[in-house]
Amino acid sequence: MFKPELINSIKTYNTKTFISDLIAGLIVGIVALPLAIAFAIASGVNPAAGLFTAIIAGFCISAFGGSRVQIGGPTGAFAVIVYGVVAQYGLSGLATATVMAGIMLILLGAFKMGGLVKFIPYTIVTGFTAGIAVTIAAGQLGDFFGLRPDFSQPMMILGEEYSKMPGDFLPKIIVYIRSASSFNLYSTIMAAVCLAFIFIWSKFIKKIPGSFVVIILATVVSIILEKTAGLHTDTIGKFADGSQHFVIPNTLPKPQLPALSIKTITTLFPTAISIAVLAAIESLLSAVVADGMIGTKHDSNTELIAQGIANIASPLFGGIPATGAIARTATNIKNGGKTPVAGIIHAITLLIILLFAGKYAAYIPMAALAAVLINVAWNMAGFPAIRALLKGQKSDICVFAVTFLITVFVDLTVAIEVGLGFAAFFFIKKMIDLSEVQNQRETITGGIRKDQPAENLDIPANTFVYEIEGPLFFGTVRKFELATERAQSDCKYLVLRMRNTIYLDAGGIKALEQCKAACDRKGITIVISGIHTQPYLLLEKTGMADKLGRENIFDNITDALNRCRK
Repeated sequence: MFKPELINSIKTYNTKTFISDLIAGLIVGIVALPLAIAFAIASGVNPAAGLFTAIIAGFCISAFGGSRVQIGGPTGAFAVIVYGVVAQYGLSGLATATVMAGIMLILLGAFKMGGLVKFIPYTIVTGFTAGIAVTIAAGQLGDFFGLRPDFSQPMMILGEEYSKMPGDFLPKIIVYIRSASSFNLYSTIMAAVCLAFIFIWSKFIKKIPGSFVVIILATVVSIILEKTAGLHTDTIGKFADGSQHFVIPNTLPKPQLPALSIKTITTLFPTAISIAVLAAIESLLSAVVADGMIGTKHDSNTELIAQGIANIASPLFGGIPATGAIARTATNIKNGGKTPVAGIIHAITLLIILLFAGKYAAYIPMAALAAVLINVAWNMAGFPAIRALLKGQKSDICVFAVTFLITVFVDLTVAIEVGLGFAAFFFIKKMIDLSEVQNQRETITGGIRKDQPAENLDIPANTFVYEIEGPLFFGTVRKFELATERAQSDCKYLVLRMRNTIYLDAGGIKALEQCKAACDRKGITIVISGIHTQPYLLLEKTGMADKLGRENIFDNITDALNRCRK
């Protein structure tokens, strides 16, 4: 049954909660303003489309979603797809593909398919996220250095003719190199100072985002220097030479249905699948992160239906694809957001800004927006996750590298398909290689020993024992979620019995980290029992053994329970 989280939240709503939601919603709305504009420009559309998306989709995701604190809107992950679709099919083609993706998302949620997204390996998600980050950063080099490519005559690049900025990574870099003579020192200095400001600001002030502050300061400085020193740089409203760039309206457009002919639907069907898959992955990842921060559980199927509604409504009002935004969701939580009302207030805040101050957005320097997007790309790349992966198994590194490279140089959809193929191949190979070890139940923490029989276990009253059957890989991480959910309030120790777990991968390590974070919030200590060679070696290699505490890892259940008892 479709039941948005907003309905559940209203039952116990009070004035104190509303004040918290109001403050959080206002702050997130301010945070979302420069990001919505920046993501729209990175996607090759009018910056107003980003605001329309944040308002319409942001409202729908909060009003109909299955998470208490999810904030939706345009994100950097879509920039690569949207840019390519607009370049090939125009805005009408993008609107059609987005509506189709919205319908797919609703069907996924209606048929209870939300859990399937969790079967996409962690290595693939890390790979395409890093690839998208590189592509976003590369797309900002032109504005960062003030380059003005000349397409008055079509450019021949790698055997293809381009009459405007290409969407692919390599041709785009070649265009920038050929346009080096148009380098603008003033724009470069402004972008570099803005980027440094954002990095330094985030070290000292967490509540107010540096991106919002730098946009205001850069706009004021740009106006002053233009009037006093005659220095010019591209802004949202006009190019440095005074020609028109973008027009920012001060109202929402009238809703308009996109073209949905059979030919158009057939042509854009693969693109719609890419948008739907990416929206599903990113929104549910964001919801999971939010669950970890506030200790609740979202409804993944309801969330998918909300994402579908948002992606149908957004293009009707001139918007682009939307999904749950991890950074804005985290900002909502850190500023006291309690219920979906905060997300609705965030959308209303953006609407008010559009109506009464939208025209001033035309003065924002493109160099400052480039700095904001490069900072987003840096945070999005996930360097800690990449470093952890590089310390792991060669198969995980291979899947990550293949997904990353194909995302950057080919296409996101192809990257996910090939990544899934590689992940499946390596998993099957590992299962074949480890099939003989399963019967031996070998451990190395105390030499090669047999685990104790399960009968007549003397389990302490404050201890919960959970046995994991089979390998813990990207398809079985839900077992850890169940373990933490079932742990009673008086539980002090969670014993994860792994005598039948002969294989662990990067997804399993990530699940173990999430399990530990959830247990730490509840004051629960994790104790590992009956661990085998491959899982233990991976715990050692990734540093997870130290995080769990080596004193909490045992090769048999008796010692593990004695540890809990003591």
